[in-house]
Amino acid sequence: MIAYVGDFGLARFLSDVPQTSLVGVKGSTGYIALEYAMGAKASTQGDVYSYGILLLEMIPGKGPTDDMFKDNLSLRHFAKLSLPKRVMDIVDPVLLEEAKVSQGSGNHTNTRKRMHACLISMVRIGVLCSANSPRDRMEMKDVVTEMHAIKDLYLGVRIHQDEQVMSQLSGEDPSYLSYY
Repeated sequence: MIAYVGDFGLARFLSDVPQTSLVGVKGSTGYIALEYAMGAKASTQGDVYSYGILLLEMIPGKGPTDDMFKDNLSLRHFAKLSLPKRVMDIVDPVLLEEAKVSQGSGNHTNTRKRMHACLISMVRIGVLCSANSPRDRMEMKDVVTEMHAIKDLYLGVRIHQDEQVMSQLSGEDPSYLSYY
């Protein structure tokens, strides 16, 4: 659970730098937006891409350059294939164990449902943020709003809305999948 990334905010520093090659763009392999390889100028959408990859990395505990990601399988594609029914199959067991410890005693069935819904939503956000095309990526303001909602759901802040939200996020209402 240690992030090795320092790409966020590149657009702010590099937006006025003429970009004719990747020499001006610095970042961690696997976290750099794909359009930079084609000479695109640094942008906030590139930062969104990096954030999406970081978010996806946290779920399975595997980075974008992990040995398992080869032969046209990327971290993004791996995560996207898990949506929505197989998300729990890709979650790092350490993450699940830490969640059990932090939740303590209580209604384990409801807690597990909330955790499942939150993980689905987080993977969905990571997939949307790391879309190949910058115009298909989420806006960061929407990411922040959704991440706060996920936190509230996980902590049980909005209990009266939990059942409806969990139904939508768990795949019983697949309308949210139309985003990608």
